Amino acid sequence: MSMVRLQTTDTVLMVRPARFSYNEETALNNHFQTRSTGEEDEVARKALQEFDDYVRLLRSNGVEVLVIQDTPEPATPDSIFPNNWFSTHCTGELVFYPMYAENRQLERKHSAVNMLSLMPGVTKTIDLTKWESSKKALEGTGSMILDRVNRVLFACRSPRTDEEILAEFCNELDYEYILFDSVDDEGRPIYHTNVMMCVAPKQVIICMDSIPNESDRKALRACFRSAGREIVPITQEQVKHFAGNMLALHSNSGKPLLVMSKAAYDSLTQEQIETLSEKNKILAPDLHTIETNGGGSARCMIAEIFLPYDEKAAEEELSFIFE
Repeated sequence: MSMVRLQTTDTVLMVRPARFSYNEETALNNHFQTRSTGEEDEVARKALQEFDDYVRLLRSNGVEVLVIQDTPEPATPDSIFPNNWFSTHCTGELVFYPMYAENRQLERKHSAVNMLSLMPGVTKTIDLTKWESSKKALEGTGSMILDRVNRVLFACRSPRTDEEILAEFCNELDYEYILFDSVDDEGRPIYHTNVMMCVAPKQVIICMDSIPNESDRKALRACFRSAGREIVPITQEQVKHFAGNMLALHSNSGKPLLVMSKAAYDSLTQEQIETLSEKNKILAPDLHTIETNGGGSARCMIAEIFLPYDEKAAEEELSFIFE
């Protein structure tokens, strides 16, 4: 029996932070981070409020949100961005990724790893974390934008996206990859692909202006069109407001959803909003504190769950594992 592949899911996992703060280690190449003025405790409090409001918004729109409460020790200031250290797949794989910053490697806490390994539908674990000993990284669905239906992934080169690991991922999960350069308006490599593009079922939101090579732009356009996806271009200025950091989901009733932050939404033109709204209901939580200090936004906070399990059989087990 052939498996039906979907681009979106109605089940996600999020990590409620215990000690969210500005991360000095990741700021080296994440130019979206800015340290907030004021007390660290106040930043952490505001981040928690934004997180909880975001979870409520998703749940009220028919998305099942599994929440893991992070632990204070070891200190992991970026634990709120779990999509970088693991991913799940409809063919049963659970993949763990090598992280660039040493304090982000600590996010793979024993309790969280065990919870994921116990999830119904996990049939194979792929551990790529061995690359950390070589100081190489591939940061999950931050580094890679997956076209899950056509098994093609898109990635921009950066210190956090190593091509050798990318090739291993593709070999393990039967994907092809398209690798390209993407830079900000100062010519610096964009650290994660998911800040400059998003692949939805019928649309691709992308900053083509960030891709200096014309042949790369042509190859990407051809790939998107062959998959029947409309290209919705965004600008470098909009990328600065996290307009590339969107994620397509669907509700438990099948309604298409597109998640982005309030800052991203406010940066869009009316024409862009209308184009995106034709295909999706837009959800736009206010994530100002998290975006400013963490340098990540709405998409970074969500790890999609794509595992093949029977919903009724798994319900009791999931309620035991997650709060």
